[in-house]
Amino acid sequence: MDTTSVSNGAVPAYEVKEENLSPEDLSEMLAAGTKQVHEKAENTQFVKDFLKGRIRKELFKLGAVALYYTYKAMEEEIERNKDHPHFAPLYFPAELHRHTALARDLEYFYGPEWQSQVHCSESTQCYVDRIHKVGQEDPVLLVAHAYTRYMGDLSGGQVLKKVAQRALKLPPTGEGLEFYQFDAIHSAKAFKQLYRSRMNELELDMETKKRVVAEAVKAFTFNMEVFDELEEIGKTIQEEVLDAGMPVHGEMGGDISKCPYYAAKMAASGGTTYACQMAMAMLRHPTGQVLFATWFAVLAGLAAWYLM
Repeated sequence: MDTTSVSNGAVPAYEVKEENLSPEDLSEMLAAGTKQVHEKAENTQFVKDFLKGRIRKELFKLGAVALYYTYKAMEEEIERNKDHPHFAPLYFPAELHRHTALARDLEYFYGPEWQSQVHCSESTQCYVDRIHKVGQEDPVLLVAHAYTRYMGDLSGGQVLKKVAQRALKLPPTGEGLEFYQFDAIHSAKAFKQLYRSRMNELELDMETKKRVVAEAVKAFTFNMEVFDELEEIGKTIQEEVLDAGMPVHGEMGGDISKCPYYAAKMAASGGTTYACQMAMAMLRHPTGQVLFATWFAVLAGLAAWYLM
């Protein structure tokens, strides 16, 4: 049977064995029970735009603010319940805790006085209130919130880090992205395996496991509400903030001649770059997409007539 060594802070490394998982194991129930809402969260417009590199810097900063308040609340409750039998096996502060890293990211973006410049948004506050409620009244449900956030950070979060660094042109030394950096975890895959194993070892009856799964669904829902809130805020941010996040040419190796609007732009304007930039700006909006498609069809028709 394969084993993997994983360190838990200052204590010796653990040997994590490959498990024969059961559908009744908490990790399996969580994966199955959150599959649908997980996919829904990944398909919110905010996340889809982020993955394409279309992330406004101002919006990214507000996202970091929301994460800071969320993790501050969660880690306060984790500290409160670190000896609780239904959470203690999942207590990995050195490896997982994020709010201090987020504080450093916010200082990078907002400066030394960042705390006076940020506030907890409405959707984030609802999320924070729920975390405090379960931490104080029903600590076993903290497992759901920790699972949803930390396991996601060690998985898809690492993809988002690379996208953000490239799109926002952040320093290669990691400033502004410390949230995504887990210095005390040398193998994300092995650590996630350990974490799931610890969850499966919690002495919970089936009814409690179902409540944990239901709480994880709520956690995903809170995250989606924050995403939707950010998406609405993004509509009020000037388009010029998108300059670092536009992926069109970046995905083409920097060759602007491969821009799908380049040929039409050349025919219409004689080679000015401005027209292509305007076309891309129009294509961010549904109305602009329809107008551009109509214009392109007319232009193509005229070109065909001219060549006959």
